[in-house]
Amino acid sequence: MNDQDHANHPATPSAQSNAQPHAQPSAQSIPQPKSLPRSLFVFALIYGGMTVIAGVLGFKQVALGPLAVEAGIFAFLMLVVLSSTVAQLHGQAIANRMVFWGFLPLAGSALLVLLVLMLPPSANMPPENIAAFEQVLSQTPRIMAAGPVAYGVSLLLNIWIFERLRGKGDGTGSMGLMLRGAVASALSQAIDTLIFVTLAFYGEFPIGPLLVGQMLAKVVLSFLLVPFLITLFVSWAKRLDRKTL
Repeated sequence: MNDQDHANHPATPSAQSNAQPHAQPSAQSIPQPKSLPRSLFVFALIYGGMTVIAGVLGFKQVALGPLAVEAGIFAFLMLVVLSSTVAQLHGQAIANRMVFWGFLPLAGSALLVLLVLMLPPSANMPPENIAAFEQVLSQTPRIMAAGPVAYGVSLLLNIWIFERLRGKGDGTGSMGLMLRGAVASALSQAIDTLIFVTLAFYGEFPIGPLLVGQMLAKVVLSFLLVPFLITLFVSWAKRLDRKTL
């Protein structure tokens, strides 16, 4: 058979199929991960860190004018701001879920602290450093139990109040957003103080003055700091969400 015959007789179907390159899977056949808003990812990271550091900061009392407050209140107010911001942008269910996930770093850090306290210290570590470390991180069982209970109840309450105050509107106005944040924070932080102080110290000493002082400080800071921080974080979140992860 000459070259002309080859030209007049095309290749058989089997030959054609063998000559074709292997078909590549289409983009639609590959499962795509769900996109996560960047603000939700960033805020969840910050939230986890705040749940851990709040307990450590609480060992120091700071003076704010006439008020003496635990330094952990600043980290806890950040938890309030973050949960309210997430509720504003992504809904109450997502904010509640973030609060529940916050128990994970709380439990993990507590277990690590217990492990480190049980391990023998190095012979090269000065005795005063060992004593200071144990004094700061050793907690009574009542305090260890009171912290997570107060955390869960107060943060979920904060989100619930914040959403109830939204009403039927979208709640995006700056003044309305700031007022909702302040009221929800003040009420939830008062409940947080009542739960924690009662569970941790009731029966050991009169808790009335401590309750009044802590509640007053948290209510004042809720109105001074939280409204502006929520507005700032909502604005930051909108910039972050212009792109997804």
